[in-house]
Amino acid sequence: MNITGDWLTSDGTQAVFAALQAEGHSAFAVGGCVRNALMGVPVTDVDIATDATPQTVEALAKAANLKSVPTGIDHGTITIVSDGTGYEVTTYRADTETDGRHAIVRFSTDMAEDAARRDFTMNALYADADGMVIDPLNGLPDLDARRVRFIGDAHARITEDYLRILRFFRFAAWYGDPGHGFDADALAAIAQTLDGLGGLSQERIGAEVVKLLSAPDPAPAVGSMAQTGVLQAVLPGSTPRAFAPLIHLEELAELGPDPLRRLASLGVFDGTDLRLSKKDQRRLAQYQSLISTNEPPLELGYRYGKEIAQDVLLLRAVLLESPFDLDGIQIAETGADARCPVKAGDLMPAYSGVALGNKLREVEDRWISSGFTLSKADLLD
Repeated sequence: MNITGDWLTSDGTQAVFAALQAEGHSAFAVGGCVRNALMGVPVTDVDIATDATPQTVEALAKAANLKSVPTGIDHGTITIVSDGTGYEVTTYRADTETDGRHAIVRFSTDMAEDAARRDFTMNALYADADGMVIDPLNGLPDLDARRVRFIGDAHARITEDYLRILRFFRFAAWYGDPGHGFDADALAAIAQTLDGLGGLSQERIGAEVVKLLSAPDPAPAVGSMAQTGVLQAVLPGSTPRAFAPLIHLEELAELGPDPLRRLASLGVFDGTDLRLSKKDQRRLAQYQSLISTNEPPLELGYRYGKEIAQDVLLLRAVLLESPFDLDGIQIAETGADARCPVKAGDLMPAYSGVALGNKLREVEDRWISSGFTLSKADLLD
């Protein structure tokens, strides 16, 4: 089986392959880039595996006039910059010790050994510079079936890194076939290892949750997370009741995936524990404050912008179990584009200072209440 794509045939990628192979070492694209190419999904980064040690990789890059950066040299990773793009080049390796978060590795020259330490069978796929796919662990049938399955013993893979629990659901949401359900061995191992999630940093959990909630339809994965206890473990106090209805309304309103909107539908309005940015935390707080207000779509759009207004309308419908009016989505957009015809200058010099601000708000409120129908002359009369 062969794959191709601009990511593989580009001068930058081929230069890295050539540099690593200059003295007879192996070099293979690995993991997500190969998986995505086989699935017809865009490739965003290219990782390369090799039997060359990190020090040899640095020497080979230098000989090829390519910049190298020791981004993770203790774990075998050197980033080679070629044609302006960074390529993570990692030596074949095997774990010798792990505490569920960090691993001590030894370098290897065996691709099969390197493949065996990875998480899922669909990620243990390699491709050479010509695009020929190598499948040392027979992961292609799982990829073809869109079946997310741990390599070897699921319990062992999870205890090597408990973040793999969240990665399982994230990969299921992005690449799995919900019609086939979830791998029974994986779910059983997850149920037995829930306590391990408590040892993960909030930054790692937050990043995984955001990636998961950005999938086109993560509702089946989120439902399974709730059933196994994972959802409560990482998002205490959350509930999935409104999640699937939100996904349905997003499709109805032709609104793309948004992890914050979806997080709010789970009842999570404080992103502090997930280490979300201040901007994202403010947005969640704004959702919470607006969901229970009576501001109609037109006013929501005018005061808070199209995106916030439309999100609030969807969240009101699923969290308050109120009727959803699809027309409100367009009305909110109309409100966002509207501009009050009266400006501060129109009220001066009759008003100034605090009085000017109060009068301007009064005029604006009248204009909003009229459904934006009152003219400037009407408002100044």
